[in-house]
Amino acid sequence: MQNGIQDDEIVQLLWEREEEGIVQMQKKYQRYCSTIARRIVANEEDAEECINDTWLRAWNSIPPHQPENLAGYLAKIVRNLALSMYTKQHRKKRRGDIMSVALEELSDCLSDGREVSEEMEKKDLTDAIAAWLRGKSREQQAVFIRRYFYMMEIRELAEGLCMKENTVKSILFRMRKELKIYLEGEGIYL
Repeated sequence: MQNGIQDDEIVQLLWEREEEGIVQMQKKYQRYCSTIARRIVANEEDAEECINDTWLRAWNSIPPHQPENLAGYLAKIVRNLALSMYTKQHRKKRRGDIMSVALEELSDCLSDGREVSEEMEKKDLTDAIAAWLRGKSREQQAVFIRRYFYMMEIRELAEGLCMKENTVKSILFRMRKELKIYLEGEGIYL
């Protein structure tokens, strides 16, 4: 993602309503945002729609927002758009795709039976998970975030972190158990 122009320059262009900001943002983050969208929605056209909507949302939200971390800002936008699209398309059917599997894994941590993708948008849950994650090792944080934010498959995650698949599965299993206990202790969704 290190292409010539710096993120603060892109944000400044967007702040000044210069269309060059969109061009530079697309050049620098097209592949990154595409990867996130494709992990969530399987259809290429749907992923492309999420990506295009991401550029529009960024344009419309800068200003008033002035993100310090443009990559994270765009990742959150594209992820939320893709999750919304996925939820609409799969409301009644449950499949064995990566999204269904990852969300099913996390649903065990929530006790009220609501849709995980809807609950993940709630600020109190997000804040609680972030606080819980801050207390974990960098390795644990990387495994958890890559699985549940970026929706990486176990195989891909293990390869990227130079681990065995069973090790990754074991880390995730223990972390989900710990997260459930932590959320219950915080009084979330009990």
